[in-house]
Amino acid sequence: MAVPRGDSASSGLQHASPHVAVIDADPTILEYLRHILADRFRVSLYARPAEFDRCMSGSAPPDLLLMDWNAADSGAGESALALLAKTHSSFPLLPIIILTCSAELNEVVAAARTGATAVVLKPFNRGDIDDAIQRCLRNAGLQKAGDLFAETRIDEETTFVRSSKCMREIESQCALVAGVDIPVLILGESGTGKEVAAKLIHKMSARSQRSFLKVNCAAMPADLLESELFGYEQGAFTGAVKAKPGKFEICDKGTMFLDEIGEMPTALQAKLLQVLQDGSFSRLGSRSTVKVDVRVIAATNIDMKAAIAQKRFREDLYYRLNGFTLKMPPLRQRIEGIPTLAAYFMHKMAAKYERDPLPISPGLMQTLAAYSWPGNVRELENTIRRYLVLGDERAIIAELLPQLSSGSSARTQEDVSGTGGLKHLVRNLKGGAEHAAIAQALEKTGWNRKAAAGDLQISYKALLYKIKQYNLRPAGN
Repeated sequence: MAVPRGDSASSGLQHASPHVAVIDADPTILEYLRHILADRFRVSLYARPAEFDRCMSGSAPPDLLLMDWNAADSGAGESALALLAKTHSSFPLLPIIILTCSAELNEVVAAARTGATAVVLKPFNRGDIDDAIQRCLRNAGLQKAGDLFAETRIDEETTFVRSSKCMREIESQCALVAGVDIPVLILGESGTGKEVAAKLIHKMSARSQRSFLKVNCAAMPADLLESELFGYEQGAFTGAVKAKPGKFEICDKGTMFLDEIGEMPTALQAKLLQVLQDGSFSRLGSRSTVKVDVRVIAATNIDMKAAIAQKRFREDLYYRLNGFTLKMPPLRQRIEGIPTLAAYFMHKMAAKYERDPLPISPGLMQTLAAYSWPGNVRELENTIRRYLVLGDERAIIAELLPQLSSGSSARTQEDVSGTGGLKHLVRNLKGGAEHAAIAQALEKTGWNRKAAAGDLQISYKALLYKIKQYNLRPAGN
C-alpha cells in the first residue's frame, strides 16, 4: 500500500507543505496517520520498506519519516536496526521517528545511535505525533517555531531556548529519552542548564501531569538529607514529634531531580541504589517497607569517574543512574547562540521589571561573544540583567574586558599580551562577534549559503570568503 506524495494534500498546499512518509504494516495505523496529517502535510503511506525504497529510488527523500520498529522485511532477513541504518545512510539528513510498542532501553539507545530522531510509543494519540513531528521539522529547519526565540515554555519560571544547533540536538535527546522510563544522568558545568533539561524531560514524559521535585544533595548534611528523601516515623530522633513522608513518597508516580548527586554522602548512596533497583525503602525509625514508582534524573558537575576512583561515589550506583547520559555543553562551545540568548534574556528581564528592552550594540555583542563565560548561561543572564538595570553598556564592557585580558579566555589573553595591544583586542572581539553572527545565520538556514548571505545582507562571494576565513563547517562534519 503506497500513496503518492500529492494524494493526501490539496494542490494548493502541495508545494508549501512538508512531505511526511510513513512505513507501517498495520493498515489501521496508516489510515489514522493519514487522517490526522493530511490537512497539514503531503503524506505517503507504505506497508513495507521495499515499497518505500522503490518510490524513493531516483527521487528526492521526504522531509520526515515515521517508521514502525517492526516494519523490517522479515523475508529479506532485515532487522529493524538494519533498516534504520540503511535508511539513515541513504538519507543522512532525514529526520526519522520510530513508532514502537516497546520502550526497552537497549532498543532506544541503539535507535538513537543509528540515526533515529525521536521515539513515539504505541498506542499513541494525535498530540504525541504532532509534538514529535513539529519538534523534528523545527530542528531540521523546515518549519518556523512560531515564536521570536524558538523557545519551549516548561513552567512559570523555566523556558528551554533553542539557541544553537547543539541545543536543538539536546532537545531531541531529551525527547528521545522522555518516552523511556529510565534514570538519566545529566553532566555539565554549573550554569549550563542541567535543571532545565531535567524539567524538559519530565514535561515530555508520561509523568508530566505528576510531581517534579528537586533535591540539592549538596545543600544539607547527611542525616537531614536522609530524612528529607525518605521521611521518618514518630520518635525516630529528637524532635520527630510526628511521622513525616519523604520526597520519594510525595513524588510517587512523578520525577525526582537529584541535583549535585556527586556530593551525596556515601552513607546514603546504598539506600538510593535500593530505590533505583526495586523501588523500595524504609523511613527512618521504621521496619516496614515503602514501595514507590519514581523516575530519577540526576545531575552533577564533577568528574564521576574520578569520584569513583577515589571511593567517594559507588560504582554500582553510577551505572544504575547512568541509564542515559546527557552532556550539556558549556556556553563557550556554543557562542553562536549568544546573540539569541542575550536577546531572549533582555526581553524576559524587561517584561519582569516592566521596562523597555535596551538595544545590544555591535560593540557589546562583540564583547559578549569574546568572553569565555565561566558561569555559562546563568552568568550571561545575570550580565544582561545588570545591563538592563544600569542602562550603561560601557559599564558592562568595562566589567568584562579586564577578565578577558586577565586570562579567562586563553585566546584573548594571547591577543592582549601580543604586540597588537588594545587595537588587536578590539579587532579580535569584532572577529568573534562576526564569527558568531555568520555561524548563527548558517545554522538558521540549514547551511543554505544563499539564504544566509541574504539574511546577513552581504554578497554570496563575501559569505564564502568568511566561511573559509573562520573555517566554519556544518555540525558533524
